[in-house]
Amino acid sequence: MNDKTICYCKGVTEKTIVEAIRDGSTTLKQIQDSTSACTGNRCKEFNPSGCCCSDDILDLIEKETGSRPLSKCCYD
Repeated sequence: MNDKTICYCKGVTEKTIVEAIRDGSTTLKQIQDSTSACTGNRCKEFNPSGCCCSDDILDLIEKETGSRPLSKCCYD
């Protein structure tokens, strides 16, 4: 499991997000509630990709569960 930063606004790592998914958080809202990832609003400033981390989180949910939630972050 990778420990790279996924949410730069809140400093949440891939490892933390994957652990939350494995503990039952399988929607973006549940990930936000359990880890605080994707709850900042300075993505363009902090994230090297210049965009919200929601797509990265949704990719991790899909990788872990086999299905991709339809929700997206409102900060895009």
